[in-house]
Amino acid sequence: MSEALTLGCPNCLAINRVNPTRLTDNPACGKCKTALFTGEPITLTSANFPALVERSEMPIVVDLWASWCGPCKMMAPIFAEVARELEPRMRFAKLDTEAEQALAGRFNVRSIPTLIVFQNGREVARQAGVMQQAQLRQWLTPHLVG
Repeated sequence: MSEALTLGCPNCLAINRVNPTRLTDNPACGKCKTALFTGEPITLTSANFPALVERSEMPIVVDLWASWCGPCKMMAPIFAEVARELEPRMRFAKLDTEAEQALAGRFNVRSIPTLIVFQNGREVARQAGVMQQAQLRQWLTPHLVG
């Protein structure tokens, strides 16, 4: 894949174009100069969702969770570790279903945690429940860039 991918800046929400072969070169936003990847999941809100998910050609896996959910608390460090391992070949984000009820409601989630992979603004995969690191890596492998 040599065509540039579009992805939003997690800081200023500007849309950037990045060549997939340059993803490991620590690309920065053309507008605000902030790193496009930090190795940490991005917090999604109704304000940043359009730029970071809907307009992104970069695959992004979203963890839908809530602070009161025990399994979500178990999944959080696993999700964070896999984000550190697999970024920038995929983006990682978290959506608090309590803080963003209207946004979370759009996805008809019946249980949490639920992971949804989006690409080009469309859902391409979904998995409910806690996964171990190896399971999560294996589930995400078909969606990685490069």
